[in-house]
Amino acid sequence: MDTLTKEEVRHVASLARIEVTEEEIEIYQRQLKSLFNEVEKIKEVEGVSDDLLITPVKHTASLREDVTKEQILFADVKKNAPRTSGNYIEVPVMVHE
Repeated sequence: MDTLTKEEVRHVASLARIEVTEEEIEIYQRQLKSLFNEVEKIKEVEGVSDDLLITPVKHTASLREDVTKEQILFADVKKNAPRTSGNYIEVPVMVHE
């Protein structure tokens, strides 16, 4: 069959929530059938699994356990900074205007 029936086109139009005229139905009968045929070709492809569609790579990242350590006090950090301003460490400008 090279075309869809008028009722099938009306059904697709109602699913898409669009109004179609009789002239448009005749055009869409051929176009939608062609589209549906292409979708069927995709279904015929062998060797496609859901695993491949998700990711083709196996992730083997080794995660380490979170361990809390002693915090460095900001006063100690400020002692090692060359320049400070209040609670901030001044850094040289790297972007030239």
